[in-house]
Amino acid sequence: MEKSKKNTLTTAFGIPVSNDLHSMTAGERGPILLQDIHLLEKLSHFDRERIPERVVHAKGAGAYGYFEVIEDVTPYTKAHFLSEIGKKTEVFVRFSTVGGEKGSADAVRDPRGYAVKFYTEEGNYDLVGNNTPVFFIRDPIKFPDFIHSQKRNPRTNLPDTDMFWDFLSLTPESIHQVTILFSDRGTPATYRHMNGYGSHTFKWYNKKGEYFWVKYHLKTDQGIKNLTAQESEKLCGSDPDHATRDLFEAIEKGEYPSWALEMQILSPEQARDFPWDIFDITKIWPHKEVPPIKVGKLVLNRNPVNYFAEVEQSAFCPGNVVPGIALSPDRMLQGRVFSYHDTHIHRLGPNYHLIPVNAPKYAKENSYQRDGFMRTDYNGESGPNYWPNTFGGPAPDPDSGEPLFDVSGQAGHHSFKYPNDDFAQAGNLYRMVMNDTEREHLIQNIMSHLGKAQKRLQMRQMALFYKADEDYGKRLAEGLHLDIREVEKLASMSDEERLKATQEGNY
Repeated sequence: MEKSKKNTLTTAFGIPVSNDLHSMTAGERGPILLQDIHLLEKLSHFDRERIPERVVHAKGAGAYGYFEVIEDVTPYTKAHFLSEIGKKTEVFVRFSTVGGEKGSADAVRDPRGYAVKFYTEEGNYDLVGNNTPVFFIRDPIKFPDFIHSQKRNPRTNLPDTDMFWDFLSLTPESIHQVTILFSDRGTPATYRHMNGYGSHTFKWYNKKGEYFWVKYHLKTDQGIKNLTAQESEKLCGSDPDHATRDLFEAIEKGEYPSWALEMQILSPEQARDFPWDIFDITKIWPHKEVPPIKVGKLVLNRNPVNYFAEVEQSAFCPGNVVPGIALSPDRMLQGRVFSYHDTHIHRLGPNYHLIPVNAPKYAKENSYQRDGFMRTDYNGESGPNYWPNTFGGPAPDPDSGEPLFDVSGQAGHHSFKYPNDDFAQAGNLYRMVMNDTEREHLIQNIMSHLGKAQKRLQMRQMALFYKADEDYGKRLAEGLHLDIREVEKLASMSDEERLKATQEGNY
């Protein structure tokens, strides 16, 4: 019997893996296929690596409030909670840091989670996003590796700069989010003084069955405030819970924070000719090309009574969508739909939906799911636990489904081949959005962190900064005393050539 290759990547059962960078999809831009067993194994194992703390978004704060519609959006969606101007819906919002542990400081340089649970008459709708409109990666098969690289070294149990930059320098699509992370926006002053974004592209559809592609933007009414690196470092030592305290005390004093919900909306025809891949979470829709419209207002006006019961046990899932709202083929979104629910089952149990903060308030659960740990309701009483049945059990409602949509293409592990420049938007952010002071802070922040990594990793990452903007790369190379001629040479190479050139010993 022929022996397997010594260094071949396999599943947990020793089966060779053919691709570990691209999930199996229906065509180049189609949804992910459930038959991608490697993806499912990788995500489900990742979800169970740590207990009972959240693997990501472990440190957080939350509050209750309401969402009010201020603009007629019925031409775009039939969602009942968005059906009329002035309509209010109760919400629960959880803010969080992303990569740190539960005891980490609120002021660390890290994206911030921004999750909203709408308690609607048609069931709970969860909008799960961050304080940035983009993300580091665009395929969920990379997510466990990305988070591993941001956590602790498996040998030393210490944060590892080399791990951090090794992964990012091998992932060019991350350059947009890396630029945001190391700008002043990487350390929001408080949860009240930052925006929230759905980040992914979602689908809205109306009563006629017409659909639209949309993006969510929650713009703070308190104004954007960020911390400098020096302010962040000081707060991490002097008041590691400053953002948690700020949110709680502001609401207690009646200073209710609020945000305006703005939507970017594209028709299928507009999306077809759009210059950017609308299902790539590493890209934005430039506002000049798709101007946002103001839709509603989010207000937080009530603190939880018990942190553990209401904040720690709160659970959000992007798959919780109500009629009028649906998912898109965004690969990261599709992966999160599985992974979030799977994580909650692992962390809180199969009946986590019965915990009061997670339970639907204005729509009764009417399902055939029964039993399991912590079943605290009447467990379906004497009704049937199967469908179809002739004993009066709940029946599906065909009218609640989204309109039919086409899916085609050859199943396989497709890379992103849509016109896809990973560097243009990061360069535009550096050149056109940031001012001189913000650019200077960005350079200093990156130098402070990247300067601790091995030189070969610095060179590989520097090539990505240079490809985004020559001035960006040159200033960093100069600050880290790197040869700009070598950086330019690396920037002109393919990803494979760059990797080979920066292997151990070449620098």
